[in-house]
Amino acid sequence: MTRTAYTPSLPGLSTTDGLDTVINWGLGADSTAYLARMLTAPSAHGIDLDHTAVLYMATGSEWPETRLLVEEFMLPLLREHGVRLVQLARNGHRKEDGFTVLDDSRRPERLLVRGPWTLWDDLESVGTVPQQAGTRKCSLWAKGAVGDWWLAQVFNGRPFRQVMGFNADEKGRCLRDETASKLPGRAGLYPLVDWGWGRQQVEDYLLARFGVHWPKSYCTFCCFPVSMGALPAHLERMRAHPDIAGEVLRLEYTAMSLAKLYGRRTLLEFFDRARPRDRACLEAFERELDMPWVLYHVRRLFLGSADGGRRPVMRSTERVDIGRPQQLARRLISVSELHRVDVEHDPVFGRARAWVRPRGTAWPMAEELFATAPARVIDKQDKNFEPEWEALTSGSTAQLPLA
Repeated sequence: MTRTAYTPSLPGLSTTDGLDTVINWGLGADSTAYLARMLTAPSAHGIDLDHTAVLYMATGSEWPETRLLVEEFMLPLLREHGVRLVQLARNGHRKEDGFTVLDDSRRPERLLVRGPWTLWDDLESVGTVPQQAGTRKCSLWAKGAVGDWWLAQVFNGRPFRQVMGFNADEKGRCLRDETASKLPGRAGLYPLVDWGWGRQQVEDYLLARFGVHWPKSYCTFCCFPVSMGALPAHLERMRAHPDIAGEVLRLEYTAMSLAKLYGRRTLLEFFDRARPRDRACLEAFERELDMPWVLYHVRRLFLGSADGGRRPVMRSTERVDIGRPQQLARRLISVSELHRVDVEHDPVFGRARAWVRPRGTAWPMAEELFATAPARVIDKQDKNFEPEWEALTSGSTAQLPLA
């Protein structure tokens, strides 16, 4: 697999042959509708396929039906027209790890949905989930940064056009895209907005063209359907794939074991064991929990910045012990009660958690806890955490004798 440095190697596709247009394809209805309609008459839409590449950034967690629809309807269409499809992915968590070209072809045979390192790998290793508030950092990390790496290598400052599949209901995204891009020579194009195609027109076109409803494309563990009012459809999708639901529920449960998330109803709360389809999801979740667990020591710092704002939260996560969930919970409960530290216990799924330094109400502040969770989270500490911790807490660590 190609690593960070990348030079196109297919005949006629070098950086000097006039490639001037790229089309971002997220596999969802919007960008798929644009591609399908554009290919009916490329030149009429200002596209020269000899000088155009379609970019797909693999996040690693597409829904199965999305992949099946792409391979049944769109890949044959791309092959028929000789469209160059470049499939990309990250190599690792850090920017310097670079990216991998999974495939670069004018006759793509299959969709490569994951690469060496995925967004799921990243979230699970640190015990967190995508954040609903603010910028969609997960999308920028798994898609935007990957595509920008490739574009910088290929164009190296030359002018090019980048077609984005924002529909006419999302004009605000066009403005944000224009202001956020830092690639020299880039010009963003938003054809669905120019056509006046909103979400309904997009879905109607694909239904008429292919005879199927084209679902939204997003990661299986995405939190945004909740905030976008699409929760019922999201839950139905999970019920149709109980094994996926089990994995997603484990990811969420682990994250919520290591942090108290405020103002949010958990996904787990929406599943009712009395309903057969929900019960299948919960049973899959319980199978996911049937693994070694770890007792974690977690510390966080909420610090201010020099300009009066807030710095990103700093965290230290350390493995203390490994065992079965019941065994670790009993140990944590016993030691916590002996030292008069409040402890929470979930008798249904097994989590135990003791807050030895509860979070305050005003920044700067520190928090510290011991918690049990599935053994998927690694030891990790942010740079300069210890000196920052000592400066704020005067070196005081409210340890329980658990080491």
